[in-house]
Amino acid sequence: MPTWLFKTDPDTYSLADLEREGRATWDGVANNTALIHLRKTAPGDEVLIYHSGDDKAILGLARVVKGGYPDPKQKNPKLAVCDIEFVKRLATPVPLAAIKAEKALADFDLVRISRLSVMPVSPAHRAILKRLGVPAVAR
Repeated sequence: MPTWLFKTDPDTYSLADLEREGRATWDGVANNTALIHLRKTAPGDEVLIYHSGDDKAILGLARVVKGGYPDPKQKNPKLAVCDIEFVKRLATPVPLAAIKAEKALADFDLVRISRLSVMPVSPAHRAILKRLGVPAVAR
């Protein structure tokens, strides 16, 4: 099962918003690389929800329920969205500082390309994040 990390500004849309709504269309992505990743999402994929801003931490888990498709609210067919559902909050958030402290995560896009809002998480990186406290999404 592929894993993705979705970054969000909690002032715009937070994990609490997703938790309250249960399901959401993940939109507002404009970066070409992030859009390529978003288009690759598929139902069942795991999503790590990361808050930027003051939090700077992975706070929760979600699951893709509808993979990448053209944004129906936009005229530009290159803009994509996907639908996700809330799974759970982490017992303890995993802060960016802890992620950066792991030498084996030095090539993780969250560390290397900090502005990227949608990024894949390799199986090797996922294993390290699990050790840091990010449990797997139950199928």
